[in-house]
Amino acid sequence: MEKIYKRTVIDEINKYLHTDDVIVLHGARQAGKTSILYYLRDQLQKQGEVSYFIDLEDSRFVKILDTGVEEFRRHLEEEDIKTIDKNKKIFVFVDEIQYLNNPSAFLKLTADHHKDIKLIVSGSSSFAIKSKFRDSLVGRTVNFDIFNLSFREFLLFNQYTFEDGKVYTQKKIDELKAKFKEFVLYGGYPRIVLTPEIDRKEKYLQQIIDTYVKKDIRDLANVKDIDKFNKLLETLAAQSGQLLNIAELSNTTRISKQTIEKYLFIMENTYLIKLVRPFSSNIRSELFKLPKIYFYDSGLMQMLWLKGLQKELIGNVFETGVFTELVKKNTKDNIFYWRTKDKKEIDFILKTKNITMPIEVKLNFEQFNPSAIKYFNNHYHLNQYKVASLYGIPKNEFHVYPWDV
Repeated sequence: MEKIYKRTVIDEINKYLHTDDVIVLHGARQAGKTSILYYLRDQLQKQGEVSYFIDLEDSRFVKILDTGVEEFRRHLEEEDIKTIDKNKKIFVFVDEIQYLNNPSAFLKLTADHHKDIKLIVSGSSSFAIKSKFRDSLVGRTVNFDIFNLSFREFLLFNQYTFEDGKVYTQKKIDELKAKFKEFVLYGGYPRIVLTPEIDRKEKYLQQIIDTYVKKDIRDLANVKDIDKFNKLLETLAAQSGQLLNIAELSNTTRISKQTIEKYLFIMENTYLIKLVRPFSSNIRSELFKLPKIYFYDSGLMQMLWLKGLQKELIGNVFETGVFTELVKKNTKDNIFYWRTKDKKEIDFILKTKNITMPIEVKLNFEQFNPSAIKYFNNHYHLNQYKVASLYGIPKNEFHVYPWDV
């Protein structure tokens, strides 16, 4: 069996392994959710815990779980899945939970009436899961977004040593720059990262697009005109990092605004894209401004847009790569952009409980113009910012390489 690497999210999930919560992993297909489940299972088995893995792509298991919790318990007994210590739980991993007719009922009944069973479940389409999850699960689940690999995970998968906060030689920094360039050019899908040949990376990415991206979204959105839909995907990929004007998009693709809004909603909820809203202290004004669109994977974005992986970084591809890093280090709902009517603009505003951090992304530090950030910091009484670049020489402590963003 292939080596399973420890993802960053494992440490966070471990905090909830011994609670009564149902652990739910949401995320795009091929992002590595199944491998995370296997890692957790192996970890628990090494600790002497009893675990059982169910893959609902096997329809026989779907039938058992759809019949009800009592049938599920009978199945565990038949498989001799039990604990000797009555104070210990049976850890049951369920992959692709969205295949059940009513996942909510199954999870609720198990959580409420079978405290000796700990459920850790995953689902490929967040939208498909959430449409089947009912309010009855409130307070019973802990949810984790599973994204493609972060840059640190990319380095781990490449067996390259890196430590946060360490001061490195110029030789090491140059190596990290080359690694980050590779990471952004090809994206963070685990299978793509582990495949050395470029032509095979392209083939696998195209398979992800054809088998999962287009098929999943087509099915969920009940797409009638496939050609128009494919044109929309290509247009959106070309616009990653730019303002999204739905009226213009409707004219370009000849798809109604209402239909585009439906497609965008499903694309966001299947972890293909993120619509980044403008930062504003006035929430009302925020709701009426155009969002910016970003793809969650820069390799997939280029395959959709340019029909192949590139050799050199383009500005908006690099910006998309930095966006994906921000999402994985923080959360997808803490990232905004800022733009004034006279076109002062900052790429990202990271807003958390403790900080508001303006972040500008440039391929080269030399391209940075501080005027917009100075204006923003004066207006919001801030004294910090970051400029993330891959090339050129950092001029001060606010100038950082993209892995330190």
